[in-house]
Amino acid sequence: MRLAMNQALRRLPVWVVWLAGLGPACWLVWLLVQGRLGADPVRRLEHDLGNWALYFLMASLAVTPLLRFAGMNFMRFRRALGLLGFLYVVLHVAVWVFLDIQLRWDEIWRDILKRPYVTVGMAGFLLLIPLAWTSRDSALRRMGPIAWRRLHLLAYPAILLGGVHYLMVVKAWPPEPMICLGIILGLLSLRIVPRFKRSAVGA
Repeated sequence: MRLAMNQALRRLPVWVVWLAGLGPACWLVWLLVQGRLGADPVRRLEHDLGNWALYFLMASLAVTPLLRFAGMNFMRFRRALGLLGFLYVVLHVAVWVFLDIQLRWDEIWRDILKRPYVTVGMAGFLLLIPLAWTSRDSALRRMGPIAWRRLHLLAYPAILLGGVHYLMVVKAWPPEPMICLGIILGLLSLRIVPRFKRSAVGA
């Protein structure tokens, strides 16, 4: 069954992942146009875009553990999942800057410097920018595989900061952000622990 699923995944074009990944954004825009995002549509749009950003980044983080521990090969789609996550982060920040704060730059900088959840979220966003910029094959060839892999380790703290940002934003401690943060910590442990084991064996 695992072999059949991996063969099916190899036949699945990457553009299908992109098409499906853009679906939530299109749906949210449609709901916004139709006036179906509730009493505070901007806040709902901002919140949902941030959630989808975290879901896609978590999915990209899960690719290697799924291959290592379950034999499920989603490696062809990891770049698309990561870039979709970054795209939703950009949309999340854009809604905050243009629709929520409405380009009041003094207020934007004040929030970044004085509101911890905004500071944490913005730090995660900044860490993602060089990863998205160097996601192309040409960047890998130019940097070399070792430097490229080291740079892309920034994905770990970036996603962790995203989970912490989500938990800090909601403030009321509902289960969803705690579950997301728990999944992120679990995925990070699955990625990091084998590295320590290999280092110990090598020592």
